[in-house]
Amino acid sequence: MEAVKALIENCWIDKKKDKELYRKVRRELQKCQKFFREQLGWTVLNNEQILKVEKIPAHAESYMGITDFMESRDYCLFCAVLAFLEDKEEQEQFLLSELVDMLELQLKDVMDVDWTSFTQRKSLVRVLQFCENMRLLEAYEESSDNIVSSIGKEILYENTGLSRYMAVNFAYSIADFQSWEDFEMQQNEEREADRGHYRINRVYRQMTAAPALYWSQSDDPDSIYLKNQRQWIQKNFSEYLGGQLHIHKNAAFLIMDEEDSFGERHPREAMLPELVLLLCGLIREKVDEGVWMKRQDGCIVVSKKEFQEELYDCRHRYSPAWSKEYREMEDAKLLAAVISYMKSWMMIDVCDGEIVLYPAVGKMIGSYPTEFEFKEKNR
Repeated sequence: MEAVKALIENCWIDKKKDKELYRKVRRELQKCQKFFREQLGWTVLNNEQILKVEKIPAHAESYMGITDFMESRDYCLFCAVLAFLEDKEEQEQFLLSELVDMLELQLKDVMDVDWTSFTQRKSLVRVLQFCENMRLLEAYEESSDNIVSSIGKEILYENTGLSRYMAVNFAYSIADFQSWEDFEMQQNEEREADRGHYRINRVYRQMTAAPALYWSQSDDPDSIYLKNQRQWIQKNFSEYLGGQLHIHKNAAFLIMDEEDSFGERHPREAMLPELVLLLCGLIREKVDEGVWMKRQDGCIVVSKKEFQEELYDCRHRYSPAWSKEYREMEDAKLLAAVISYMKSWMMIDVCDGEIVLYPAVGKMIGSYPTEFEFKEKNR
């Protein structure tokens, strides 16, 4: 169902920004609310300004965040901007200088604010550009880009009123929470109080909002639920999202058909996903040959040096077909790019200097035609 995909893919659907999509999704909303409420346990916001599903993940992952933000400082500034807008009326206008002064006051106990610092001004620009893109505020007379060169230039902004919908409304107080771990601890307490219902939500959330669901023990409750209810789970996903549910010994994946895919995809037509597929193919060969052994939980642990060597061997074998950027990229930069990408797709993790390869590494592999490899060997 296209409405479900649109609501999951977008932070929200803004009526003013995309009136046609807003109307289309709102017409179908009643048909999919049960899926969001019962299977995913997510709240649907439906008003004359936006349509939004408050997407709370089953587990916090490193790739979950605002991709426009680069530092923790950006998030601090963003939260302070939201607090500032909370005190403003809808369509109320204000100047940049007023916002800047309030940010200094709100953040004085959290971080040192120094607008003479170029990096801090860049952080503020990223935050304000994100706010404008999400239409939390609108800029008149001047652009937020100008803040990079000088904080002294005045910009007139208007509060749209959408900021009140940005933060998730929790059914419990988070005033004393210090990190993401506090949220997971709260979820664990809820799980103990209502195990069956929360388990359903947790499984559906993980399969919907994450690339994979892993487990290490055969008596893992999530895996037992998946295996026992796989036909019912597959039916729900087929009806609302599409794709095929693949369940393995220690992992489960929702594999989307090309016509059903939406949002971020792996693989896609880009050089980095392509070379990761090739690397996964070489890793698969290592496992098949018994060079690298799987643990009981389906994972493989190798040293960072072994992983580097495999990546560099991959480049040595296939780089003539790569783009110039990746063909000539420095070793350290290439390694960092591959690790970051694979971590974001839950293929690997880095623990104490070792690389943990998850089952997803063997799920999708790639290779070039044999003609290519033959030509390279005979050069």
